[in-house]
Amino acid sequence: MSDSLVIIPTYNEKENIEKIIRKVFSLPYHFEILIIDDGSPDGTAQIVKDLQEEFPMLHIEERKGKLGLGTAYIHGFKWALERKYEYIFEMDADFSHNPDDLVKLREACVNGADLAIGSRYVKGVNVVNWPMGRVLMSYFASMYVRIITGINIQDATAGFKCYRRKVLETIPMEKIKFVGYAFQIEMKFTAIKYGFNVVEVPIIFTDRTEGTSKMSTRIFREAFLGVIQMKVNSWFRNYNR
Repeated sequence: MSDSLVIIPTYNEKENIEKIIRKVFSLPYHFEILIIDDGSPDGTAQIVKDLQEEFPMLHIEERKGKLGLGTAYIHGFKWALERKYEYIFEMDADFSHNPDDLVKLREACVNGADLAIGSRYVKGVNVVNWPMGRVLMSYFASMYVRIITGINIQDATAGFKCYRRKVLETIPMEKIKFVGYAFQIEMKFTAIKYGFNVVEVPIIFTDRTEGTSKMSTRIFREAFLGVIQMKVNSWFRNYNR
């Protein structure tokens, strides 16, 4: 059994899922994978199950319907905490996150980080194949989060991360309210409020070439309004460990 688990939520990722699984299992460090599939009608889950005979360290949890990114990760976190993993990762299925960078994120946590973030903006703007409008929206969203919350994170909406186990054991998952981009912000904000050491590791983010993006105006609106709500709520919470 590996000490490192990569959680990958999926919804209609049949074009990418086998390739991303094979890539992760080809890395020099031994990672396990947990797929959280939200009832993909395109057969994503079946592709994963067909690969399980070849890869014993490939796991899948199937959910009924599209329940949201945040709830998928929380499901995966709870699954991981029931087992002995020390390093627990979030990663997309579409190769926008380079699996090679899993090793860098793990090394950051081995060397003292409690939460390592794969950051697009910690060294300039490292985004490939995004239209300029989306680059600007993402960049200024992170600036907005820094202004409202006071946290010094350059890439507040990043979804490529490695947690030390103790972070996920400390954060009360039932108090994490958001499901889209705001989920990523809320987890970083909460980890910092609890006093954990959060570091950003520079990566290059490449937009998907296959499959369909799950971004929507509803998700963006949740993040915009949710940041203010999250900050206000934090005034009334106790973050003692």
